[in-house]
Amino acid sequence: MKDIEKQDSDDVLSRHTAEYNLSVTMSNPQFKAQTAEGQALKKTLEARHLSMIAIGGALGTGLLIGTGSALKAAGPGGVFISYSVLGFVVYMVLSALGEVATFIPLADGFAGYLTRYVDESLGFACGWVYLFKYLLLPANQLVAGSLVMGFWVTPQRVNPGVWIAVFLVIIVVVNILGVRFFGEIEFWLSCIKVLTCIGLIILLFVIALGGGPTHDRLGFRYWKNPGAFNYYTDKARGIKIEGSTGRFVSFLSVLVVATFAYTGSELVGITFAECARPRQAIPKAIRLTFYRILVFYICSVLLLGMCVPSNDKLLMGASGSTASASPFVIAIKNAHIKGLDHVINGCILLFVLSAANSDLYIASRTIYGLAIAGYAPKFFANTNRMGVPYWGIVLGTAFCCLAFMTCSSSSAQIFTYFVNVVSLTGLITWACILFLHMRFMKALKAQGFVRKRDLNFCSPWQPFGTYFAFCVVILIILIKNFTVFLGHGHFPYKTFITGYIILPVFLIMWGGYKLVKKTKLIKPEDVDLDTYRDVVDAEEAEFQRKEDEEKAIWEAEGKPKNIKWFYEKCFGWIF
Repeated sequence: MKDIEKQDSDDVLSRHTAEYNLSVTMSNPQFKAQTAEGQALKKTLEARHLSMIAIGGALGTGLLIGTGSALKAAGPGGVFISYSVLGFVVYMVLSALGEVATFIPLADGFAGYLTRYVDESLGFACGWVYLFKYLLLPANQLVAGSLVMGFWVTPQRVNPGVWIAVFLVIIVVVNILGVRFFGEIEFWLSCIKVLTCIGLIILLFVIALGGGPTHDRLGFRYWKNPGAFNYYTDKARGIKIEGSTGRFVSFLSVLVVATFAYTGSELVGITFAECARPRQAIPKAIRLTFYRILVFYICSVLLLGMCVPSNDKLLMGASGSTASASPFVIAIKNAHIKGLDHVINGCILLFVLSAANSDLYIASRTIYGLAIAGYAPKFFANTNRMGVPYWGIVLGTAFCCLAFMTCSSSSAQIFTYFVNVVSLTGLITWACILFLHMRFMKALKAQGFVRKRDLNFCSPWQPFGTYFAFCVVILIILIKNFTVFLGHGHFPYKTFITGYIILPVFLIMWGGYKLVKKTKLIKPEDVDLDTYRDVVDAEEAEFQRKEDEEKAIWEAEGKPKNIKWFYEKCFGWIF
C-alpha cells in the first residue's frame, strides 16, 4: 500500500512541478523557471533551524542597548506599553506572513506573494524597497561590530576598518557555503542569544527582589519615583513639553524606537522557501515568536523599569554601541556586581555578527526573488551547486564595503543619513505584508475556502488583528520623525528628508510600474489559489512517508536510546 502511495506521490510531484515550471516560464518569458538547473535554492533548512531563527533572529542591539534610550525618554510605564503594543503588531505581521507562506511557499519572497495575491506593481515596489534596506543594513552591523570592539581595543590602537574587514570575511564565508551551513551557524548563534537573554532576565528578576550584593529590594520603586511616565524633553533643541501632552508625546516617540527594536523579525519569512517541510515548520516557528516577544521583549523592559530609574546618571550619559550604553549593564553596576560588563559586551558582539550574517543572507535571497519574478536582471537568479545565489552575495558584499566610510569622520555623518533613509523600509514591508493578508483572506472567502478547515495554519484574532496592526503601522510610518516639527527655531531638515525620502520613492515605484505595465489590483475571485499547491501537498506527503519509515525502523530496532532519542525527548518538542 505504501509503495502505491509513494508512486502516486512521485507522479503528482513530477507532473505538477513540470506544469508549474511551464507556468513560471510563460509568465516570465525572458527567464528560466525558478526550479531550473542552476537557478534553484536548496530546501535543507529543518524545523529546528527555522524555529531558532524565528526566536533569536531579531534579538540584537535594539534590545540590549536601544531599550536604554527608550527608558530614558518615556519612563518604565511608557516603555512597557509601547513595547507591548508593538509586540502585538509584530506577532500579527508574522502570523499573517505565516498563514500565506504555509498555504503555498514561494521562492521569490514578499515580492512573489504580493504579485500573486495582490498586484504586480506592489510586489515590484515592496521587493526593491526591502532589498534596499538589506543592502545597507549589513554595513551598519559591521560598523556596530567595530564600535563594540572599541570597548576592549581603542580606535587609536587598531583602526576600526581592520575589524570591519575581519567581520566581513566571516559573514561572506558563512553565506557562500550554503544555506545548510548558514542555518547551523544561525541555529547556534540564536541559542547563545536566547540563553544570554534568559540569563539577563533571571538576573534582573533577582536584583529586583533584593538578591544582589546590596540586598536592596527594588520592586516597583522607580515607577513611583521618578515616575512611570516621563515628559518629552529634547535638550539639544531646548524643547520640554510637560503635563499629559508631554507624556503622550514621549510615548509616541518611544513607539517609534520600539519599532526598530523589533525590526528584522520578518527575516524568518525569507527562509521559508528553503525549508524542507514548510507546512510543519512554519507554524511552529510563528508560534514560537509569540513567546520570544512576550519573554525577551516585554518581560525585559518590565524588569529594566524595575531595576533602572529613568533618570539614572549612567543612563542619561550613555552613548555608543558598547556594553557601557546597555541598561542591563547599568542595572548590574547599580547592584554592585562586577565583571559582567565584559561578558555582555562579548554577547553584544555575537548579536551584531549574527545580525550582519542574516542581513547579507536576506539581501542575496531578496535579489534572487526579484530576478525570479522578473523584476531584476536574470543573472541574479543563478545559483551554485549548493543552491547559493552567488551574484546576490557579490552585490551584498559590495554594499558592505560602505562600512569603511565610517573610518573618516566626514563620511561617518553621510553613512548615518544612509541608515536613517532605510529605517522606514521595515515599516513599509510590514504594511505590505498585512495588506497582503487582507487580500489573501478575501480571496479565500470569495473562492469558497474555509480558513480553519482548509489551511494548515491560521493567523489568530482575524480579521480584526490584521486590521488593527495595519492601522498602527501606518500611524508609525506617518509619525516616524514627527519630533522635527516640535519647538521653534532651526528645523532639522536633513533628519526630516532622510527619514521620509523612502516613502515617496516607494509610492513612485508602485505608481510608475502600475502606469507603465497597466497592472490592476487582482480581484479576490481571480486570485490564483491553485497553481503549485498540489506540488506542495505531494512534497509534504513524501516527507511524511520518509518520516514514518524512519520511525518504523527505530521501533523495529527496539527504540534505542541514542543521541537522536535524547534530542527528541529534550528539545524536539520545542521545534
